[in-house]
Amino acid sequence: MELKALQLFLHLADSLHFGKTSDALHVSPSTLSRTIQRLELEAGNPLFVRDNRSVSLTPEGKAYRTFANQTLDAWLQFKNNTRNDTRSLDGKLSVFCSVTASYSHLPPILNRLAAKHPNIDINLITGDASSAIQRISQGEIDIAISAKPISLPANVVFAMFDRVPVHLIGPDKGCQLSTKLNANHIDWLNIPYVVAEQGLTKLRSDAWFREMKIKPHIYATVAGNEGIVSMVALGLGVGFAPGVVIDNSPVRDKIRIIEQPTPIAPFELGVCCLKKKLSNPLINAFWTEAQANST
Repeated sequence: MELKALQLFLHLADSLHFGKTSDALHVSPSTLSRTIQRLELEAGNPLFVRDNRSVSLTPEGKAYRTFANQTLDAWLQFKNNTRNDTRSLDGKLSVFCSVTASYSHLPPILNRLAAKHPNIDINLITGDASSAIQRISQGEIDIAISAKPISLPANVVFAMFDRVPVHLIGPDKGCQLSTKLNANHIDWLNIPYVVAEQGLTKLRSDAWFREMKIKPHIYATVAGNEGIVSMVALGLGVGFAPGVVIDNSPVRDKIRIIEQPTPIAPFELGVCCLKKKLSNPLINAFWTEAQANST
């Protein structure tokens, strides 16, 4: 079994697309197919279900992904522990964060990391922030920037480096809803709301509705805080969003923060990874630089 084969497998397990993996790792589609077939033969089970339209992991494939991650982690740790020059590390590190965090909090971390360890290759994956902890817990990614959940999985370690306020926002002006929000007494019961589909923002909005003792009129349910800000800017409703998302939104000039008497708990933003992977030299290096972001 070759380490390169495990790398190809892990990339395909994440992309679930033969063409994307062959392009990203600079191998031909036929080479990739033969490599996966060889791994399946060695494993004695199919690792992927594939047809003309889709690719997915089999149960055995999910177990094999854990094995492949552990094998490559062990090799990387051995390699870095036995190298003569211990001042600089090399290898690949998969980092997950939201689109907003990729330009609000990630750049200074990567700048410091690159200055000390220029040979670390970063595979940056962006997506819905609410999925970060789950992806870490399942071993799909090495490390993530994420808000701390209400309940942290036992196999995940988290370190906070920032507190992010959560605001109730509405359209700034030029629509019927903004006029309603300018009233002396806002009729919260008849205001349309744009709410998060899942995650901590949803928990914050649900808590606010309970505190206000209202059954909200939900205009739309959105995946991702960035989408909430965009829909509010269009005048489609009011919603809750983290301050960092508001500050970095291209439509921030079209929304306003609504002053209201019920406090909203902030997010604890930090870095997280599997506990057992924190000793990995690459992950530990990123972890250390993330802590330098602490405010």
